[in-house]
Amino acid sequence: MARILIVDDSPTQLLGLKRIVEKLGHVATTAEDGASGVDAAKRDIPDLILMDVVMPNLNGFQATRTLAREPTTSHIPVILVTTKGQETDRVWGMRQGAKAYVTKPIDEKELVQAIKNLLPAAA
Repeated sequence: MARILIVDDSPTQLLGLKRIVEKLGHVATTAEDGASGVDAAKRDIPDLILMDVVMPNLNGFQATRTLAREPTTSHIPVILVTTKGQETDRVWGMRQGAKAYVTKPIDEKELVQAIKNLLPAAA
């Protein structure tokens, strides 16, 4: 059982992602924007982060870059989960430190596979 932080400013998306994570048997925590997501990641050190991109205060690209550069959180894999579906967005997201990129509307099988691929075997 892993601890997965979900960062999204949409209550509907948070609920849907939380449902998917919990169905896999993991514990989900949430944050409503990039800044609070970075704070939660530093405080709780989750096993994985699902990060939206388009959010107030600190967007998902900025939050992912911040986490990737921070020694205490750089090991946490980030999956960007976003409506930004252009290839340039995907490339930019991966350059910021994301380990996977899933576009909305979410294909649950694709997201589940990305989560399974990135979680440590022990989780």
